[in-house]
Amino acid sequence: MFVLTSPNITSSLFFLTGLPGLEKSYTWISLLFFSIYAMVLLGNCMILHVIQTDPSLHEPMFYFLAMLAFTDLCMGLSTVYTVLGILWGIVQEITLDACILQTYFIHGLSCMESSVLLAMSFDRYVAICNPLRYTTILTNPRIIQIGVAILIRSFLFITPPIIRLKFFNYCRPHILSHSFCLHQDLLRLACSDIHFNSFYALALVICTLLLDSLLILISYILILHSVLAIASREERLKSFQTCVSHICAVLVFYIPIIGLTMVHRFGKHLSPLVHVLMGNIYILFPPLMNPIIYSIKTQQIRSRIQRWFSLKKE
Repeated sequence: MFVLTSPNITSSLFFLTGLPGLEKSYTWISLLFFSIYAMVLLGNCMILHVIQTDPSLHEPMFYFLAMLAFTDLCMGLSTVYTVLGILWGIVQEITLDACILQTYFIHGLSCMESSVLLAMSFDRYVAICNPLRYTTILTNPRIIQIGVAILIRSFLFITPPIIRLKFFNYCRPHILSHSFCLHQDLLRLACSDIHFNSFYALALVICTLLLDSLLILISYILILHSVLAIASREERLKSFQTCVSHICAVLVFYIPIIGLTMVHRFGKHLSPLVHVLMGNIYILFPPLMNPIIYSIKTQQIRSRIQRWFSLKKE
């Protein structure tokens, strides 16, 4: 039974939403989601293993790629229990504390992925526009500083609104819109004053996701200007090819976010299944696609993986 009156009771339970209308197909759908999560975990672990074991990949570009793979790996681990738990009939509800913790990691990791993509765009900008100073600008100590700054920016700034979730009074039906917990979903169920959380979350989105996307766009405008100044067509094509993987990763990350935002903002009349599917795409699509993109489009990673599998066969 729900406890609805006291804002500080931690035993309140929230019901997770699976795939409305598809309950009879959960067995087959669970196989699909299990395969996706397996690919997320194995793909990102493989990227991390290749970078860690190959000394020739110990350079700034691949350090940032390792950060991206680690972020995607953690995103998969943060939601696998509730998503597969619902499909397998193991999990139907989640406690407030567990829900807040999952919310913290999902939003923190989302912000972290955006920050890593921004750092990767800076890496490409320096490599193409100022190649002679590349190794002096992106030194190992500076990369460590960037990594620490990304962690602080991603997880420290989201702490105030997440902590406040603990003390809200959730008097509305405790039914979440997804198979995992999101900040805006908990706000929808709260009867307390949520103005601080709403405005803080909006400001955080503007200062992180929106600002990051704008800076990434500016970096590529500068890269494009620099590349077009190169006389040789072959050199221009070679320079562009070094950016293809990152451009794909940026699109894979931002398009689902935009789609989910549009559905939440303008798709209230749509089926709940659409909201659930968009939420799962937002959570799973980038971690699934990034290892595939970098395995196919990055020659160094592709050749190491091919060599690794050929050794395994021998």
